[in-house]
Amino acid sequence: MFRSLLLLLPLILLQACQPKPEMTRIEGRTMGTFYAVTLADPFPGGERALQSRVDALLLEINREISTYDPDSVISRFNRAQDTRPHPIPERMAKIVAQGIEAGERTRGQLDVTVGPLVNLWGFGPDKRPNKTPDQQAIAAARERVGIDKLELSRGSDGQPLLAKRRPDLYLDLSTLGEGAGSDAIATLLEQAGVHNYLIEIAGAVRSQGHNPKGKPWRVAIVDPSDQPGAFQAVVTPKGMAVSTAGSYRNYYERDGVRYSHIIDPVTGHPISHKLVSATVILPSALEADAYDTALMVMGPEKAMAYARDHRLAAFLVIKTPQGFASRHTPEFDPYLAK
Repeated sequence: MFRSLLLLLPLILLQACQPKPEMTRIEGRTMGTFYAVTLADPFPGGERALQSRVDALLLEINREISTYDPDSVISRFNRAQDTRPHPIPERMAKIVAQGIEAGERTRGQLDVTVGPLVNLWGFGPDKRPNKTPDQQAIAAARERVGIDKLELSRGSDGQPLLAKRRPDLYLDLSTLGEGAGSDAIATLLEQAGVHNYLIEIAGAVRSQGHNPKGKPWRVAIVDPSDQPGAFQAVVTPKGMAVSTAGSYRNYYERDGVRYSHIIDPVTGHPISHKLVSATVILPSALEADAYDTALMVMGPEKAMAYARDHRLAAFLVIKTPQGFASRHTPEFDPYLAK
């Protein structure tokens, strides 16, 4: 027995002397939600430099697309009651372009001009209404909604230009902000020589490489019951972006009716179907963030049909009388952790 321990001792000492995997993790608040960045590689300048760079980057994005900041680029654009082209930053133009493209491909199920309806129902910068909006108010707000009323172009010098075809159009990019932020942080890390990371801004996740233990990153799709540790599935992203939209957290109740923050641009009402979350996997978080919202608007049957028809890697969680059930497309299979 003693000899066996002696034989094992060099191995034990060797393992004890092995350097522990490097890990850097920062957290913070942005866009009205949380963010976290976890690295398996050192960041130039250390944790403090990483926090400073990420916070500054997210602040830049908010100054472009936050409707809660009265001085942001988007707020100034929304206040301008005209139809002339307005210069906008390159990054904001990319977000708008993605919103228009996804809106056209989903036949308006995603609409970045839905802001008047979002505000009417009390989910924007305006205060929550004291009563449920009536049909006249909803119809008036819907008149101001439609991606066909928005025009993105470029000047002769290549400057992105954004114009309204209706002066009172209101642009709202909040549904794309988290994805845009995750992509921007990923670019920052890659440029800094960091290639093993996990980025989370609420439901928008970007990852690359491996975790501090040298294993593939794993991302959980949370169970809507919110029971501690409960999840619907675990995903290994394999360098792809994962984005989840859900209707079960941001809502309010009035007279026994629950109103979701996700508004159907066609009906003008908050969604009321049984689809409670949609997860999409695509190369960029911005793109995934656009399509998870569109699927949420569609509802379970239409969302699954759309995802199958377009070969989209999608995972849906649906409320049933027995609890929550999940469905996913064949394209999602390779990402499910075994």
